[in-house]
Amino acid sequence: MPPSFAPGGSAPRPDARGARPVGPPPGGADATRAMPTSRPAGPERRSLHGQARPTSPPQSGAQASRPAGAQRATPSQRPAAYAPRTTTPAEAATPPRQPQPQRGPAASPAPRKRRRRGRWVAAVVVVLLVLVLAWPVGLLWWANGRISHVSALSGAANTPGTTYLLAGSDSRADGAADDATEGQRSDTIMLLHKPESGPTALVSLPRDTYTDIPGRGAAKLNAAYSYGGPELLVETVEGLTGLTVDHYVEIGMAGVRDVVDAVGGVELCLDYDVDDWRSDLVWEAGCHPADGATALAFSRMRYSDPDGDIGRTARQRQLVSSIISEVATPSTVLDPRGHVELIDSALSAIVVDDDTGIIDLARMGLAFRSASGSGGLVGPPPIADPNYRPGGVGSTVLLDPNLAPDFFARLATGDLTAADFD
Repeated sequence: MPPSFAPGGSAPRPDARGARPVGPPPGGADATRAMPTSRPAGPERRSLHGQARPTSPPQSGAQASRPAGAQRATPSQRPAAYAPRTTTPAEAATPPRQPQPQRGPAASPAPRKRRRRGRWVAAVVVVLLVLVLAWPVGLLWWANGRISHVSALSGAANTPGTTYLLAGSDSRADGAADDATEGQRSDTIMLLHKPESGPTALVSLPRDTYTDIPGRGAAKLNAAYSYGGPELLVETVEGLTGLTVDHYVEIGMAGVRDVVDAVGGVELCLDYDVDDWRSDLVWEAGCHPADGATALAFSRMRYSDPDGDIGRTARQRQLVSSIISEVATPSTVLDPRGHVELIDSALSAIVVDDDTGIIDLARMGLAFRSASGSGGLVGPPPIADPNYRPGGVGSTVLLDPNLAPDFFARLATGDLTAADFD
């Protein structure tokens, strides 16, 4: 900006009076242009708001006439060239223009720190997924190595469906029972069958069932275990029922006690009072929580049971069903430490055949739960005489020779109904 237009400039503006005009005169080349007596219009002045200030129109020709009595303003009376501009009433009514927010540059990509955090989150999720998947796999691998095996299967031709033989050993060697009985017997014998189609069935074979034992003749069913262990018991059951045993599972009395304690106890029901010194069971009619020792006595008691061995098999089924139901509760399923304790307690007392693994045991548990459910079948085979005395072997249980063969044939094909257990 020229110094003469700078606000508050110190240099005086030159006086235009007496200056010669530049350019051709308006009247022609020889004409003489009259010098204006008034000050020429200066350049257009603008306020700080960008609005032009009104200026006097330029005067041409002779000096413009003034109103009568008007005098020329002296330099001291003129307003300064850039004096502060006063606000008009119209401008005062207009709200001031708000400053527009400056638009920033386009959004930049996420900072490196945020990307790094996202990678950490993804890594943590991957690790958790690996642990969730690795835990059951590792648990199964560990559990499979904890199983004890024994030679038990006969190798007979397969029959339809899958058949499990569950035997409860009452060996006194494990210290679970304190009496004068010596040796090892099968106190519980159950046949669990899952047919190719039809309901799953759990059949309790009374241990005193009178039957033929290969190589030994007629005797009580549990005597087969005493004579030849699991192999002879399996062969005897196959001859009695006509079904080939696919999996053999044996659990000791101490195992029942430890498993019940591992799941925190179970609820058992009995509708009469008991005070049996042989099994050490003291019970008040009704349903009560039971620990391992009480549950073991509950499953062994038979002398104080009005139904004898038949009643005992019913209580044994109730105990196994209660254990499986307790194992399936969320508190047990979602507790990793409970998994280890439960599996360790169960497998330490379980013995299975050479071909049975942890997956087969899991399937057996599911089949047992299915049989104990609303759509399953549970009960003994048809019985002709619960106190049959053929001589030489004491009191035995005689199966119905007319109904039992058809019962087991329909068990294999899955054609049994609830009416067959009445």
